[in-house]
Amino acid sequence: MTLFQRVHMPSFERAVGWLNSEPLTPAALRGRVVLVDFWTYTCINWLRTLPYIRAWAQKYESDGLVVVGVHTPEFPFEADADNVARMVEELRVHYPVAIDSGYGIWDEFANSYWPALYLADREGNLRFDHFGEGHYEETERAIQDLLGIAKGELVSVEGPGLEAPADWEQLDSPETYLGHARGERFASPGGAAANERRAYALPEMLRPNQWALAGDWTIRQQAVVSEEAGGRLCFRFHARDVHLVMAPPGLDSLVPFRVLLDGEPLGASHGEDTDEEGNGLLSEPRLYQLVRQSGAVVDRAFEITFLEPGAEAYAFTFG
Repeated sequence: MTLFQRVHMPSFERAVGWLNSEPLTPAALRGRVVLVDFWTYTCINWLRTLPYIRAWAQKYESDGLVVVGVHTPEFPFEADADNVARMVEELRVHYPVAIDSGYGIWDEFANSYWPALYLADREGNLRFDHFGEGHYEETERAIQDLLGIAKGELVSVEGPGLEAPADWEQLDSPETYLGHARGERFASPGGAAANERRAYALPEMLRPNQWALAGDWTIRQQAVVSEEAGGRLCFRFHARDVHLVMAPPGLDSLVPFRVLLDGEPLGASHGEDTDEEGNGLLSEPRLYQLVRQSGAVVDRAFEITFLEPGAEAYAFTFG
């Protein structure tokens, strides 16, 4: 633990709000070991770390650990404090959360990742960091070292649903953004037209990790928007799980959708947000789990059809 030795932890004064706590200051945190966890609520990589963060916050609180979640948004709707507050409750995040919608704390830490974890000792010096998933044993041992307690038994967690570990051995599909700013591997004939409503069609064949649209869509900077009922979004993937960041067109809007695998209902391979027939409801801006394959993981054709207009789709992630 030498990377940040003697580098003082920045304050959280640039937070635009707090959840589960009054604003935390350096004076209030002095004498405590502080775990700073940068997150954004649609990030599947962070969601899979959440069971560990929760468990550490609970197990080591009496020993002097304070967990501070810093929520810095990736997509525009994640900058809305009401959306963050709702997801903090839904995700059972009970430790203090600094709302960092202006990227102020992110910049103070010179951070570049979701998730990113930093540990500060009781004098406020940063002593440990980790970016991304994994290294849970190493991180917990660093917590124990900084708390000055014996290297005891490690936490045991089992994340359900979106929080379950990925099937890394079978994961051959990458995170894929759909807006024109970062979109790639788009396969509809004629290519993408930025910020212009137009009719798209599926190609004769999708190659692995390509995606395509059918129907009237607008490809905006960060999302594709279905402009008519029946708009389809397809992806050829190889993974156990399929997740999609989506948002309805308005706060009180509901958009029903249907998901197929290789043209068939999902059956036992449905996700948390779909039933066996593949039916689901887009009701709030968040990450939706649409597929969790129950059998062997092979190349599959994913298709989602939005039954009302206005659905916004931002990014695929896989597990």
